[in-house]
Amino acid sequence: QVGMLSPPPTGVPSASTVGPNIAAILSYARTLSPPPRIVHVRNCGDAGEPDERGAPGWQLVHEPLPGEFVVDKRKNNAFAGTDLGEIVPTTAQIVMVGMQSDFCIRATCSAALARGNEVLLVRGAHATYDRVEVLDHGTITPASVVEAEIEGELEEAGVVLLEMKDLPEMFTDS
Repeated sequence: QVGMLSPPPTGVPSASTVGPNIAAILSYARTLSPPPRIVHVRNCGDAGEPDERGAPGWQLVHEPLPGEFVVDKRKNNAFAGTDLGEIVPTTAQIVMVGMQSDFCIRATCSAALARGNEVLLVRGAHATYDRVEVLDHGTITPASVVEAEIEGELEEAGVVLLEMKDLPEMFTDS
């Protein structure tokens, strides 16, 4: 969404890297024949939040093309309270990119694994914000450290981690 890929401090610290990486993955996926099922997930925040429905930060960065899906969600897990489970079969391999690593990415990857999906998470194509450690006197854990923690956690749970250099192979079942 526009807000999180805006320059910091509104956007995530790595917006200038993550945004182009997501664009490259989406662009490549759109060239495939047949194309993979592309689903844009949009968080709908509460009134006054940057991602409040209709606010500039809520808008999608990439306009969905005909045949692509848009899922509006209110919870971290994009399967909860949406029709994502009907759009994406349990037999599908999911290439996961987006925001926020420690909330929506973690919850949606975990839910997809529990459904039986194979999940591929692309390093450099997901991101989050710096984390304030409330129980450690407000120290700050940099977003890059949080992202790496989530990658390790999800890999241990069964998510396959990919690099941007793996782009040509991301959408194959082999």
